[in-house]
Amino acid sequence: MCYDLEARPPLPPVRGGAVDGGPLTLTAPDGTSLTAYAARAERTGGAGVVVLPDTRGLHPFFEELALRFAEAGIQAVAIDYFARTAATPERGEAFDYQAHVARLRHETLDADVAAAAAHLRSTEGGAAERVHTVGFCIGGRLSLLQATSGLVLAGVIAFYGWPVGPHRTGLPAPADVAADFACPALTLWGGADEGIPASAVDEFSRALAGAGVEHRSVVYPEAPHSFFDRRATDYAAESEDAWRQMLEFMSAG
Repeated sequence: MCYDLEARPPLPPVRGGAVDGGPLTLTAPDGTSLTAYAARAERTGGAGVVVLPDTRGLHPFFEELALRFAEAGIQAVAIDYFARTAATPERGEAFDYQAHVARLRHETLDADVAAAAAHLRSTEGGAAERVHTVGFCIGGRLSLLQATSGLVLAGVIAFYGWPVGPHRTGLPAPADVAADFACPALTLWGGADEGIPASAVDEFSRALAGAGVEHRSVVYPEAPHSFFDRRATDYAAESEDAWRQMLEFMSAG
């Protein structure tokens, strides 16, 4: 499963001052315009993060998550996967996101992430000195693959992103390209996730270790897929720790 439209990100443990956030139009390297949501931290510089949504694409959870990152002092941009295939940026309950997921392509996704990273490094985007990616579900897989994209990232973060096996979009399995990783990785898993077994998590960790990639894999034993949700009060402690893991990772990277 992925986040429904009522889901909201947990609040970060570190809250900052005023932020500036709102819709943004980016231009990918191939000239395509895409919608995004950007949020600037009170201070320029520091870390920046490209937020890669789940299969529903850019919806309120990820717009608010960008704001939460900015409140924690991190420049943030959440991108819209479907700007190339959907006629409108509206993402209501009736939006057939699965039809658009089937039309996603690795090379155009990489181009869209590159546009977001370039924005974060610009003065307008907060002049981030180091850029990371964070993704959820399909976005988690895409985030891990950005370690091979040549974007000179400080690190990649994935929440419950499938790390092994084929994917209908053609996105490679991160475990298969571990030798090409050019930055550290942080992965966060629900131990009770029915879609991603412990064997897949272990296989990916072994692939990274074998390739000499700096990485940290955190498994929350009782947590399900999509546990990182403010409404999931049973997993508030896991969400709080996930925030801590991310902020420490981005501070070090």
